[in-house]
Amino acid sequence: MKVGILVLLVLAATVGNSAPQLSGIQRLAWLQGCWELVSPDSTIEEQWMAPLGKSMVGTSRTVRSDSLVAFEVMVIREQGEGLVLEAHPSGQPAAMFHSDAGRDSVVVFENLHHDFPQRIGYRRSSPDSLYAWIEGTMDGEPRRLEFLYRRALCPGN
Repeated sequence: MKVGILVLLVLAATVGNSAPQLSGIQRLAWLQGCWELVSPDSTIEEQWMAPLGKSMVGTSRTVRSDSLVAFEVMVIREQGEGLVLEAHPSGQPAAMFHSDAGRDSVVVFENLHHDFPQRIGYRRSSPDSLYAWIEGTMDGEPRRLEFLYRRALCPGN
């Protein structure tokens, strides 16, 4: 009898402590915040707002020798059962990339009809590191660029 009560208490504690399953854009909440990649010749910053209204908004800028060389505005939205990344890079037309619902620590967006990249991916390596990549073919050759970001303080913090 005591063993049965103990089993029920353990089961109740386990059910009570289980984390709720995230869905849609909430599955990408780990992307929010400020990220940077600093090298001797350039700095890349990326900042993502928290999920709200079934969307996340992000910005990116690349600076070399105190000069802005590239920037981008990005929006991730829920679309049906999946997600869509709308990218607005500097000097280029906007492009849409689609993904399934993503997982709790990785998401890959794809548009096989885009020139380059055809895929954009993010993977949370740890709470303070973010691995990102773009890949596809350029001039008939496979190409992949990788970015290992570290968490940074957001402006104003």
